[in-house]
Amino acid sequence: MAETDAGEGGVPADRGPGGEAAELSVILPSFNEAANIPILVNLLDTALAGIAWEAIVVDDNSPDGTTEVARAIALSDPRVRVIRRIGRRGLSGACVEGILASSAPYVAVMDADLQHDETMLPKMLAELKAADTDLVVASRKVEGGTAGEGLSTFRAWGSDMANGLAQKLLNVTLKDPMSGFFMIRREKAEALAPKLSPQGFKILLDLVSSAGGTLKIKELPFTFRERRHGESKLDSLVTLDYFGLLLAKYFGDVISVRFLMFGLVGASGLIVHLAALRMFLLSGMEFNLGQTAASFVAMTSNFFLNNQLTYRDRRLHGARVLIGLLTFYAVCSVGVLANVGVANLIYADPAYWWFAGTAGAIMGAVWNYAASSALTWRKA
Repeated sequence: MAETDAGEGGVPADRGPGGEAAELSVILPSFNEAANIPILVNLLDTALAGIAWEAIVVDDNSPDGTTEVARAIALSDPRVRVIRRIGRRGLSGACVEGILASSAPYVAVMDADLQHDETMLPKMLAELKAADTDLVVASRKVEGGTAGEGLSTFRAWGSDMANGLAQKLLNVTLKDPMSGFFMIRREKAEALAPKLSPQGFKILLDLVSSAGGTLKIKELPFTFRERRHGESKLDSLVTLDYFGLLLAKYFGDVISVRFLMFGLVGASGLIVHLAALRMFLLSGMEFNLGQTAASFVAMTSNFFLNNQLTYRDRRLHGARVLIGLLTFYAVCSVGVLANVGVANLIYADPAYWWFAGTAGAIMGAVWNYAASSALTWRKA
């Protein structure tokens, strides 16, 4: 579900205050950015002087009132539009919806947290208009670019590792495929939209890998600024999300990102399962009982990880978490029966406890995904 504000005063939403058609749409995906939106709109007004532009704020129903703040600005500035998304979360999906809501020939994507340098936008636009280029990326990795103070040492290391994996696995030639600041010809983005994942946070990587080398790309150096207000929305679990996107693209999108996320969480659950099983066996517990107990420990771990990552757009809160956990136990019960039965058939020698446990855990994987998608995290 989405609500769209199209500005006031009778001026079409995709036109500037003078009535001219917008040449550039700046897509601003947001969540809890109420303090930053007014500052950013003023910065855009200064940086884009002389350019017919519009800003499309795509807000994931922020509890801090980001939508209301953006709409208040739109009442006096028809260059600002608002899309409020309900029941959906994720930067990539927000970017895609914003791009598809634009009629401008060029669209830029930038964060609403003020870490991206808005003065780069005229340079990026000029590059697209003057050269035979489809996509311009503001890069921290080309000569002259830097992460500045915007990333901690740990996040900078993680970003470098993620860049390397993308380049090697997907043959992406971009030096900074993790950048979230870029500008593209709208018709190019629109043609690729059906191939893009609505989940995740790395829309640029998705665009470039989905294009299969057909985009003509230019990277311009920029400095990643420190966040002024609020906190980063990228928690540590986004690492799994990123690996899921890499695998989905590596296998040609044959398997959905969500299923791969579920599989990665399941892999972590296997480690939890084996650790718990070993602990129970060392404590003297009989194998069947230990395998059953370890299964429920792993299911509990999987539920909370899936709720935070795999189904973050359908994330359960409050009392629904307990209901969801009980539902997750229920729908996985068939998998547990298969798990214990198969493991018990294989388990003959204590030295092979790990093999028996692994075989049992794998049996319930597909059932768990199908049932939990349909029941535990079903769409509202």
